[in-house]
Amino acid sequence: MIITQQKNIEEIYDMIKPYSKILVAGCDGCCQPPRSINEAKVLAQMLELKARSEGKELKWKAITVLRQCDDRIAATTVRPFIEHYDAIVSLSCGLGVVMMNRIFDNILTYPAQDSKFGGAENNAENNFAEYCETCGECLLGVTGGVCPMAGCAKNLSNGPCGGTVNGKCEVGGYTHECAWIKIYERLKKFNRLDLFNKYRPPRNYRLWSSPRFIEINKTFTNEETEPQKEEN
Repeated sequence: MIITQQKNIEEIYDMIKPYSKILVAGCDGCCQPPRSINEAKVLAQMLELKARSEGKELKWKAITVLRQCDDRIAATTVRPFIEHYDAIVSLSCGLGVVMMNRIFDNILTYPAQDSKFGGAENNAENNFAEYCETCGECLLGVTGGVCPMAGCAKNLSNGPCGGTVNGKCEVGGYTHECAWIKIYERLKKFNRLDLFNKYRPPRNYRLWSSPRFIEINKTFTNEETEPQKEEN
């Protein structure tokens, strides 16, 4: 899921300050914490109160969309409302904001959230943690299910650096666990240290460079990432 954090109300209000009628759109997709219809209503009310404090009137409507990043779902859900409003405030991640602006190019959609990372909720620890950087070259099959790209502050691919103390990473003041220590312990548990000792070639950062595109129903290989040269 995509972990998000709501922007400061002052920042959101500054973006929509020129408008008198706004549509606040929640998203029922994969954002965490959830930002659905209730959060959309609360945000709209807060913006209305902010406008009143400046002697202005702000009219609003709150709706929610199943997934704003799906062009067809977003279009059919939002289109019946947009002609009555001057701007849209989106409670989706950045993907939804981009998609809404692509679909409705005659009205601006503004972000109410900052997208932080792809991660998961640790209920026992009451936090959200980053577990995947969507790097395009997954190593989880040889690292015991622990991602070195998301877990290692230095994105190392072949074991820990010299900056670990008692299993803690120097980046962050020795408060975070070293991903490569965790990988070692995980592989040792299952008697697969052969995977730990295996050399991995340098990362192919072409797979990680933006913008990236994948054709639907087509499987890519590394060779297909380079343009084919024409023969003379």
